Order: sequence, then C-alpha cells, then structure tokens
Amino acid sequence: MTTVRDLQAMAGDEQITMLTAYDAVTAGIAEGAGVDVILVGDSMGNAVLGYDDTLPVTVDEMASRVAAVARGTDETLVVADMPFLSFGADEGESVRNCGRMLKEAGANAVKLESGPHTLSLTERLSDLGIPVMAHLGLTPQSVNQTGYTQQANDREEAEVILELARAHEDAGAFALVVEHVPANLAAQVTEAIDIPTIGIGAGGDCDGQVLVFTDVVGLAESSPPFAEQFGDVRSEMHGAISDYVDAVESGEFPGDEHASTSEELDDLY
Repeated sequence: MTTVRDLQAMAGDEQITMLTAYDAVTAGIAEGAGVDVILVGDSMGNAVLGYDDTLPVTVDEMASRVAAVARGTDETLVVADMPFLSFGADEGESVRNCGRMLKEAGANAVKLESGPHTLSLTERLSDLGIPVMAHLGLTPQSVNQTGYTQQANDREEAEVILELARAHEDAGAFALVVEHVPANLAAQVTEAIDIPTIGIGAGGDCDGQVLVFTDVVGLAESSPPFAEQFGDVRSEMHGAISDYVDAVESGEFPGDEHASTSEELDDLY
C-alpha cells in the first residue's frame, strides 16, 4: 500500500501521478495502470453526477464514492476531496466529516481546498492522524468569487500563495495541489517547501500531476485548456452502444450462442 510517507519520498526523485476516480471499476483500472494516488474529487459533481459545478456535492455522496474506490483498489493511496461546506464552518463538524472518510469509507487521506481558514483545521486533523492534502491556486469551490480563471497572476497574490504553502506545510499537510497558476509560481512553491507539490494547470516543475479521469480518457464533452485527452473513450462507447442498438433492432442479437434451452420445457404451452 502506498503511504503518505512513500509519496513524500518520491518528491524530487520521481514524478507522482494522481488521477480522479469515482467508482470501483475506474479505480481498479487506474491502479492497474500504475497511478500512484487516486483522488475521489468533488469534480464528480460536474464530471459524473450532472451538476453544473462542484458545490452541490454532499458528504454522503462523497463517502459513497470514496467507499467504492477503496473497495476497487488494494495498493493505491486514496484521497477524499472534502465537499463545499463540509469543513471550515465548525471545527468539530469538520473533524467528524473528515474522519468519516477514513473511518467509514476507507480513504487514506483527505484534501481540503485551502486558505488562511484551513490552517488550524489542517493542524488539528494532522494531530488526530488524518493526513491532509492542501490545495491552493484555483479552488473550484470558490467559483462564485474567482471563476475558473488562472489565479495569482500578480505579485501580491503570488506571494500570498507562497506563504500559504509554507504555512500549510508547517501545519502538517503532507502534500499540496497547485491548480491553474503561472508555471513559474508553481516552480517557486515547489522549491520553497519540502512536501510534494502536485500540479494541475501549473506547469511541469511540480513534483507530480493530477487530472480528471473523464478528461484523460476522452470521456468528457469538453476539457479545460490545461488538460490533455489521452484517449477517445466517448467515441468508443458511442460506437459500442450504437452497435448494440442496431443488433437488437435487427434481430441479430441475441443469437443462439447467447441462450440455452431445456427440452423438458418444449411442451409447456
């Protein structure tokens, strides 16, 4: 089983690969392909649950999906992405929600979309044995404040992210996601802290990379400009389903090889 210490040991030595997954089948495929970390992202909201964004995702939905991913894997580090308002308002409730992902759902760690408000919680969770992956830059749960545009393009905002990265490392975070910021800022953050940085839309100088599963395999209708489609699963699925519909409508499926008969039933009616 990959641990948070294994991940930290990889930083600066070999690139860390992280991919989202939301079910046991996808998680098993990702593990078989050699992915180091599976993030059960709140991106499930718009990727697979049909929401317009991540905000409606509930703690119960996250716990269910985390449990499915945990059941579908044996060796991969599973990180639960804490949904909007599942943390930050009340520390006790935040701890219980995060703890549930490990205690009930089988995650190995949680991820928090981070800021000054998550420093004390990160420290508290770390003290309780709940590993925390921090997340700075573009944080989709703040879409109503920031939109989905690149963050920290000016010096003042970049300095804030750099200081928050250091502060979350000091608070006990074991890794940091850096999303959609200038590549030269991500490179400096990676240089400034000892915990691994995992980039998404942040250039190639981070210690690892993360993408959304539906983007990687080409299942999404559209992808952000910083993502890459490494397959065309959407077309493959469309073709297979279309062939199935045609075969049923034409009477070609099912054939004799897809069924069996019993002679005792020949004169039943």
